[in-house]
Amino acid sequence: MAESRAPDRDVELLAIGAGPANLALAAAVDEAGPADLAANSLVIEQADRVVWQRGMLLPGAQSQVSFLKDLATLRDPRSRFSFLNYLHSVGRLNEFVNLGTFQPYRTEVSDYFQWAADSMANVSVEYRRRCVGIDAERGPSGEPVAWVTRLADGSAIRSRYLVVGAGRDPYVPAEYATLPRERVVHSTEYVQRIAELPRDRAYRVAVIGGAQSAAEMFDAVATDLPVTTRTLVMRSIAPKTYENGKFSNEYFYPSAVDEFFTARPEAREQILREMHTTNYSGLAPDLMDRLYRQRYVDRLGGADRMRVATMTDVTAAYEDGGDVVLELTDRRTGRTEELRCDLVLLGTGFVRGMPALVRGLAGALGLPRVEVTRDYRLRVGPAACYLQGVNEATHGISDSLLSVMSVRAADILADITADRAGHGNRRTTEKETSWRSADWTGIDWAPTTTTRSG
Repeated sequence: MAESRAPDRDVELLAIGAGPANLALAAAVDEAGPADLAANSLVIEQADRVVWQRGMLLPGAQSQVSFLKDLATLRDPRSRFSFLNYLHSVGRLNEFVNLGTFQPYRTEVSDYFQWAADSMANVSVEYRRRCVGIDAERGPSGEPVAWVTRLADGSAIRSRYLVVGAGRDPYVPAEYATLPRERVVHSTEYVQRIAELPRDRAYRVAVIGGAQSAAEMFDAVATDLPVTTRTLVMRSIAPKTYENGKFSNEYFYPSAVDEFFTARPEAREQILREMHTTNYSGLAPDLMDRLYRQRYVDRLGGADRMRVATMTDVTAAYEDGGDVVLELTDRRTGRTEELRCDLVLLGTGFVRGMPALVRGLAGALGLPRVEVTRDYRLRVGPAACYLQGVNEATHGISDSLLSVMSVRAADILADITADRAGHGNRRTTEKETSWRSADWTGIDWAPTTTTRSG
């Protein structure tokens, strides 16, 4: 490992990323943690403010999850960081109750997260602080005893406890890697990038993917670029709605994490496989109905401006004569065709493996694999580093979603508190196993398309 520069400041707890996971932890520390820990805790965020699902804050889009799965309610229903307290604080509680819904609008969830960040009494949140790398300070035995987080401005922060909750890396399939950046838009940047384009140009748009994010872009681009001709390309036989049964939704309970973590590998594999349709590759029913009606009206009027290409692979993508050309291969017949377009929108989700920041840290530490405890703590020695939102393979399908974040925050806080008291890891079990995906040669880089956020 390269020797790190001397840190400019010290904190006890540093959380990288002011997304929901780290805000839930900050809320737990702020109101339920030791006072001296809260006063010496810092959350850093690379943007200039908190924005949830920045690229998909579409007008009228709703969260796919109950407002009760907020930053704090499942940890402590009396918490001042609850979504209901936010609504009360901004004078909108009665109106929300009158809506009669459990699913708030995505924009107000994002506003709620900013409100929570602004409401911290002791924990600090700082913006425009982009992490570019993490180094370890080693003790006499060679084991990491502290962390030095390097920032883009050249400064560095030392911490005793480190929490990485910066999210997963967007998945851009190799077919599109050689296309000019201005021709390809991932869902994580849709709103910002589309706003830069002239609305009166007749765009030909291809949307790639069969899940919620792809379908939302396919729907929204008809309004955002009104003269658009659009094609939705997917491998599935047809768009499908989420499987949203009450029994399967119990796997999103925080209590399901214990059952999943101690399950045998083959049981975990079965659970994730059968739960796939509850969160991945599905659409909300109202969006499905709207798209079907749009296509019906398009055909009724003979407009021919809306196409859904199912059971189709994109086998090549290149520029030709000012066009982006996608080679589409029909999975039923093997026949190929060219789709010429001006813009490609990717609803391809996120890389399933550990994000680049974690991979870089593990490589620098010489770890052959990434292993985390039940309390999300990286197995690396005395220095405590926790990973949030990237442990689906060991902690279940809800790990990257909102469902467990408040209770997970309590788990991490309890482990930190036990460590500070000299008790080591808070809990262990003989059945503890962990995701060994960081045997980097064997890592599964297939994408996920997390869009339910629940």
